Amino acid sequence: MRATAVVLASVIGAALASPSPAQIVLNPLQLSTPLSSCPANGPISCHNSSRIPDLCCFESPGGLLLQTQFWDTHPSTGPEDSWTIHGLWPDNCDTTFNENCDPSRAYTDIASLLTDNGATDTLNFMETYWVDMHGENEQFWEHEWSKHGTCMSTLNPQCLPSGSPDGFEAVLFFQTVVSLFQSLPTYTWLANEGITPSHDRTYTLSELLSALKRASGGIEPALDCKSGALNAVSWYFNVKGSIADGTFVPINAPKHGDCHSSSRIKYLPKTRH
Repeated sequence: MRATAVVLASVIGAALASPSPAQIVLNPLQLSTPLSSCPANGPISCHNSSRIPDLCCFESPGGLLLQTQFWDTHPSTGPEDSWTIHGLWPDNCDTTFNENCDPSRAYTDIASLLTDNGATDTLNFMETYWVDMHGENEQFWEHEWSKHGTCMSTLNPQCLPSGSPDGFEAVLFFQTVVSLFQSLPTYTWLANEGITPSHDRTYTLSELLSALKRASGGIEPALDCKSGALNAVSWYFNVKGSIADGTFVPINAPKHGDCHSSSRIKYLPKTRH
């Protein structure tokens, strides 16, 4: 039986105001044939005020989605002109979170799972842009799926079409994360605003956030720093329908990252050995 949840708009807080119609709505997989039967006029996660009976079409309790990206410089990961994928995290609407929600679906050998389901393009992209700084890519992917992916209600196996192969929900997770990341070119957006990696230049937090807000069409992410240098970005979304074929609605970050607003921030080049 599909689970039932009560999510109250009152727990969202002022930071999670209703999405503006002017904001871009994303459909990461651009599927011609929907995987789900979710209604087009269904509620957006974290914006309902009454009980939602179908958690296959309403992401809950983790309806606040973060697409997180790394800027690793020492050791460096990924191309010199791109940030890399950390993951997609389903936070609760009050910014708390659950993790490792279904150990029975903590799949291993993600590469084979993707290949066996015809997702080699996704795997090839991940091998360049979703990489572990110590070279343990497979363990990194397994960790992100088991810790975060298994907590997504709309990716529960019972929500998939009848006859879907075992582990197919994980394939959909990785495809969605890759597609969402491709729509968020953080490096390019900063570069277009004149902000590029350098050993000499520094920026204020306000300068970095304002640049990303302009470049992204008005959305402000959260930025994290490590030893005074830019290290990670989180782009926030709510979702309408299923993670697999719903629409992602970008929102301003409901909380700040850990970069200090009073400090000058480095944006260092990636090192190569």
